[in-house]
Amino acid sequence: MTTADELPLDDDAQRRLRWRCRRGLLENDLFVTRFLDRHQAALTVAQARGLLALMELADNDLLDLCLGRKEPQGDIDRPEVRQVLQLMRTPARAAH
Repeated sequence: MTTADELPLDDDAQRRLRWRCRRGLLENDLFVTRFLDRHQAALTVAQARGLLALMELADNDLLDLCLGRKEPQGDIDRPEVRQVLQLMRTPARAAH
């Protein structure tokens, strides 16, 4: 049985998520845009929640996580956040 967290996002939710994920720091914008280009159509509710949690971070903290210089700690150290980070850190060739 599928839980609510495993359900895919509908098209409207995907568009809103992409808009919410725009970043001021170019490097972060590239990580997030590449992630959404590859995974947006298959994102689950839980993954979207993880991505939104990452979007609450300051740009430098987000960049450190995306580059693997740091790992999630405290309130942000959740399975859905770790899953999104793993997907963000995976090079495009390895994701296929």
